Amino acid sequence: MSVIEERLPSMAGVRRVSLSHPGRWLSAGVCVLLLLLLIRAFANGQIEWAYVGQFLTARSILMGFGNTLLMTVLAMALGITLGLVAALMRLSANPVANAVASGYIWFFRGTPIYLQLLLWFNLALIFPTVGIPGLWEARMVDVMTPFWAALLGLGVCQGAYTAEVIRAGILSVDSGQVEAARAVGMRGPQVMRHVVLPQTLRIITPPIGNEVIGMLKHTSIAAVISYNEVMHTASMIYFVNNRVIEMLIVCSIYYLATVTILSLLQTLLERRLGRSLSRSSAKLAAEEGAGA
Repeated sequence: MSVIEERLPSMAGVRRVSLSHPGRWLSAGVCVLLLLLLIRAFANGQIEWAYVGQFLTARSILMGFGNTLLMTVLAMALGITLGLVAALMRLSANPVANAVASGYIWFFRGTPIYLQLLLWFNLALIFPTVGIPGLWEARMVDVMTPFWAALLGLGVCQGAYTAEVIRAGILSVDSGQVEAARAVGMRGPQVMRHVVLPQTLRIITPPIGNEVIGMLKHTSIAAVISYNEVMHTASMIYFVNNRVIEMLIVCSIYYLATVTILSLLQTLLERRLGRSLSRSSAKLAAEEGAGA
């Protein structure tokens, strides 16, 4: 027995006493009380819950929500594509490419999505016609429908934000790995495709997942240009039947359910990418150990 152990008092016969936390119980009680009051207010308020159930599966609402999901997928695909290109241009040594990408990010991050949607929708005031003279021409007002205006407005704006996310992910990859890949004979595109981008994907998955959820909700802004997403459809219905709160509750249910599913998918994807990285690190360590 060491000298320190001899000087320590014996713990034999000491009774363990759990500390009380009255503040925790009080705060929990207040939260439960507020939740019950909120539920009571909704239950006893002037809400016709029969209308909520009726319109929850209405064909027009389902079609509107389908348009919301379609716009979310297409706008995010366009945003990720533009973001990847703009991020690579920002990291390029070419000053022209860097300046173009910087200007793109500056403009579309510096103006509201609401404004950009209106600009795209009213593009015919600047370009009355579109096409190739002598081969094919059309009126811009016929081409720039609410669907295309919403897709371009949301997707191009998303690309400016995604570019900075991807650029940050690329810069976070250890430069030593890039140098090692070049030392074994890999060229620039090969290094980017096989070394940098796979690691960048794992890093940017959480913020890109948040951007997808944000895009789902941003599609509601497209109602300003009469794109038939779920909020625009609901507004057309409650303008007729005056059931405002009921229709808003229907939209809330669809948004919350979809966000919950997207959050679960994001968590599963992060775990899968984390396991893949762990297996790769374990394999590399085993190979180094065998080589030693």
